Amino acid sequence: MTGAWWSRKRLFAEIENIVVTARKRAETATITVQPLRGNVSTLIGSGGNIAVLTGPDGKLIIDSGYATSRAKITDALTNLSPDPIKHLVNTHWHFDHCDGNEWMHEDGAQILAHENTRKNLATSTRVEGWDFTFPPSPAGAIPGEVFGDEKTLHFNGATIALKYYGPSHTDGDLSAYFAEADVLHCGDTWWNGHYPFIDYSTGGNIKGMIKAAESNLAKVTDKTIVIPGHGKIAGKAELTDYRDMLVTIYDRVAALKKEGKSLEEIIAAKPTAAYDSKWAGSFVNGDVFTKLVYDGA
Repeated sequence: MTGAWWSRKRLFAEIENIVVTARKRAETATITVQPLRGNVSTLIGSGGNIAVLTGPDGKLIIDSGYATSRAKITDALTNLSPDPIKHLVNTHWHFDHCDGNEWMHEDGAQILAHENTRKNLATSTRVEGWDFTFPPSPAGAIPGEVFGDEKTLHFNGATIALKYYGPSHTDGDLSAYFAEADVLHCGDTWWNGHYPFIDYSTGGNIKGMIKAAESNLAKVTDKTIVIPGHGKIAGKAELTDYRDMLVTIYDRVAALKKEGKSLEEIIAAKPTAAYDSKWAGSFVNGDVFTKLVYDGA
């Protein structure tokens, strides 16, 4: 068996044309609203989990989901409150978190993100793992305001602390912490119940993902409500399980790689086997995640 057998297209065979397929599915996706605490709610069902803060100053939204879900997202937002959209924060640049940027901007949102998120949205950007090149986003979809390390917003009587992780899932990931409500949105640094995709094409890496998981754990208590980029809303216990999974699989893959094992030999050793029943999915299964870890080990 040659290394070519474990090519990107082979490993991601189940998700050929994932970008086109995902946008198409989002047209009929059901949007579920889950109230959390302190006028913070989540919209679940269109791409990454969306957070919404409502109040007299208007709506502040974290991530915009798929543009093809616009009608259903609009209905969900209207049912939450009549407040207009005023601010949109992007946790990172990926299409399942930013496709709705343009229409939300048209509806009044000022878009804020890390400077690398704007860079990736403003240019032609290739994601090798998806075998897809994204064209530059329309002008209205590109964040009008960016920051480097951290920024604090005061809106609707709430304090929202934005913090850059450093390269992790991509090179532009940030968290959003609603201080009074004690609600943390992690973006795609946390996939609850799923192996994460890591975008090496735009600066992501497994070591950064582990560092981000440690950062998330340091920010929360047993009372904190934590919003993952994907998966169910949860808390510190589930974050701990996720961190432990990342560390254990990384250590196993890194040890085998240090022994001189090839990628196909490491995949055959099934370093994720003990975790697959809980974490593996059709998008990132155990073999795919092993490859992602191998690339950064």
